[in-house]
Amino acid sequence: MVGEPQVGDVFGELLRDTFAVATGVGPRPLVGGRLPRPVIEIIERDDGLINGAPAAHYLDEPAAWQPYDHRAVDRVRGRVLDIGVGAGRIALELQERGVPVTGLDISPGAIRVARKRGVRDLVLGTVDEYATNRHRFDTFLLLGNNLGLIEGRDRAPGFLAALAALANPGAEIIAHGTDPYGTTDPVHTGYHERNRARGRLGGQLRLRLRYRELGTPWFDYLVCTPDELAELVRGSAWRLVDVDDADAPYYLATLRLAG
Repeated sequence: MVGEPQVGDVFGELLRDTFAVATGVGPRPLVGGRLPRPVIEIIERDDGLINGAPAAHYLDEPAAWQPYDHRAVDRVRGRVLDIGVGAGRIALELQERGVPVTGLDISPGAIRVARKRGVRDLVLGTVDEYATNRHRFDTFLLLGNNLGLIEGRDRAPGFLAALAALANPGAEIIAHGTDPYGTTDPVHTGYHERNRARGRLGGQLRLRLRYRELGTPWFDYLVCTPDELAELVRGSAWRLVDVDDADAPYYLATLRLAG
């Protein structure tokens, strides 16, 4: 269709260019053929809302992290699976601390950038695909708001079951989420109401990412409250055992494997 983006590895391409702008290594997007331009990640919602954000934060060193990132990393124990490793900012810090960590991502380009930055153990694939391997983990990280990978009511059971298949006894999931309902902006409150009218959770976003001429397929990404999360995990192998909301509306949820 004319005007539609080419489907491709949006996240990998924008991380490649972000890394090139930051380091001067590799081809960079240029302004007027000479000056590097900042890399902007475009997020398109299915109601037509467009947001853009600089992608440089994917390379942030710990000094630039938010407080909840530090608290999350301080809580890990044992062997860690960093889900949605991206450019590797969390995995690199864990390596520095001597923590055994594996980074998982569905983006080939992200895996390449993380490897260039020094992440040693990386896996390309989905949680479901990786669940068939023999490795087991003590901590699963879903940082960078990656609690959203649960997607919604339909996907949550399968996602949580896949993590349980990868878990050692007593394993924990540490996930960063955001309460979506603190806004009075009608662009967002109206979207929440339309979602509920369709039987979806209010903060169940339908998105695609855009960068230059590329776009991803449309996908669901969940922004939910701790209470909604507790409902989603009910009946699974996991229990919500702690919510750290010191940085509200952001929070860290800790789920522990039952039994």
